[in-house]
Amino acid sequence: MQNSYIIKPEELLNDLHRQDIVLVDCRFSLQDKDLGYREYLGAHLPNAYYLDLEKDLSALAQKHGGRHPLPINFPKTLGDLGIISDKTRVIAYDDSRFAFAARLWWLLRYWGHDNVQILDGGWSGWKDLGYPVETEIPKPRKACTFEGSPNIDWIIEYSQLREQLNSQGLILIDSRETKRYLGQSEPIDPIAGHIPGAVNFPYLRVTNEQGYLVEDQKSLWTEFQDDGRTIGIYCGSGVTACVNLFSLEQAGLFQRARIYPGGWSDWCSYLINY
Repeated sequence: MQNSYIIKPEELLNDLHRQDIVLVDCRFSLQDKDLGYREYLGAHLPNAYYLDLEKDLSALAQKHGGRHPLPINFPKTLGDLGIISDKTRVIAYDDSRFAFAARLWWLLRYWGHDNVQILDGGWSGWKDLGYPVETEIPKPRKACTFEGSPNIDWIIEYSQLREQLNSQGLILIDSRETKRYLGQSEPIDPIAGHIPGAVNFPYLRVTNEQGYLVEDQKSLWTEFQDDGRTIGIYCGSGVTACVNLFSLEQAGLFQRARIYPGGWSDWCSYLINY
């Protein structure tokens, strides 16, 4: 299994002293939007900084574009943390089976920064091993100018998806839990269901219940190995879809993957009569 983007807790423990590493706590809850930061203040990995899904890893939501549009000021956010483009090693973690850490992982790579890893097992795995935590907020690092450019061909926008929806060259994957995909449950968005033609691959398959990466990621995507089509990935708003993108990277299929960042929340916004 390709593993350059995953780091085991014991490996990180040995590297905690390194000055060229920036740890980022990405804990968040869609149901209680301040919970992640409260948990961070309660305890976090040594020298970890906090980035909020909606304040730092997303732009403000508009009528269209989904609940978590891609952040316009993301390079400044990175520069404020002292992250030097393609040099500083960034390690992200959460407590939600990669859901929010993978969003940061993908955003960094989207902006050309490949030196990023996700902590296997996340916060709970680290804590359960008895590894050190702290409550002190680390001092700000020396700010810099993050220089990078977005890989815009990694994205499918709404208009493009509409045009390609019935294309023989695209397979569209819905990363949400099956009940939401089937329209049996919709706790967040105003309309239940999925984009026509999409197949369901819940992001929770990528990790086990303890939040560790499933060993053989390639086997999860066996049917797509020799498919040849572009793999379009979406979820509710471009967050948990990044977990499947992370899995596709591990399976060697990332180069064929594109994300629809607005996801179902953007798609259904065009179905509502205002």
